[in-house]
Amino acid sequence: MPENKQFPPEGLRPPTAYTIDTLKAAADSGEILEAITQRCGADHTLHFSLDGIAARMPREEAVAPWISGATREIAVLSRVGRPTCFVVSSLQSDAKGAPLALLSRRAAQETAMEFFLEHLEPGMVLTCRVVRLESFGAFLDIGCGVVAMLPIEHISVSRIQHSNQRFQEGQKILAAVYRIDPENRRITMSHRELLGTWMENASRFQPGETVRGIVRSVKPYGSFIELSPNLSGLADSREDLEVGDEVSVFIKNIRPERMKVKLQVIEKLPLTESIPPLAYQITDGKLDRWTYSPPGCEKVVETVFTAP
Repeated sequence: MPENKQFPPEGLRPPTAYTIDTLKAAADSGEILEAITQRCGADHTLHFSLDGIAARMPREEAVAPWISGATREIAVLSRVGRPTCFVVSSLQSDAKGAPLALLSRRAAQETAMEFFLEHLEPGMVLTCRVVRLESFGAFLDIGCGVVAMLPIEHISVSRIQHSNQRFQEGQKILAAVYRIDPENRRITMSHRELLGTWMENASRFQPGETVRGIVRSVKPYGSFIELSPNLSGLADSREDLEVGDEVSVFIKNIRPERMKVKLQVIEKLPLTESIPPLAYQITDGKLDRWTYSPPGCEKVVETVFTAP
């Protein structure tokens, strides 16, 4: 499978122009195509224009709930204005004799899922799109509407309370295949490994600097302040701090042998609306083992990617 790609590129390239011949060929081969959904009818039929050739996708062909995890009406309504993958089920004629293509996203999803179950391996880095955010994690479209789960504990090393503190719906991100469950047709992803090790993150900071941070946890003995998605430090407790506060912090010391960053909160800062940007250290390829901890550290934190 090509590195850092979604479902096989050749299956996602629309022809230069849709014609009756190209649609007939696609119907015969089962090729997966893509087009923008133009509108959704009152009966939840999706409508397309393939270079002037009318096309329809009945509601029952718009989603495969056992793959995409979507059964609500919004799963169909939200396709309007978005690229939608499909296979051509058949070519017919409408009441006026004009050509009409019948499409199926469900069949495209089923084909994609079979491909993923056969070819994906743990550790592979994929380009994904965030489709839903929950307190327990994020749902990612890994290609052709096939949805994989990204648990919240696999989003970043710095702990967050909700996936919306790290992502936005519709955002394109990178993620690595963490686990494949062929029997239940489930794919689980991981993200934190791509954001860098402790040393890669700590090297961006120096003792004596004052930087911006986000309060991620408040304990009786102190507050954990996120400096980057994969690096947090501990500051002494302050009664006026709450989770989510943005603060300026003075870096007192950095201790790689214990993976510790000691901070001092200077002051609370006005909240910003934007989500901190993601800086990936790994962008493609296949991971076998990822070690977060510095060499010689007392505590070893790592991820081992193993095939089922």
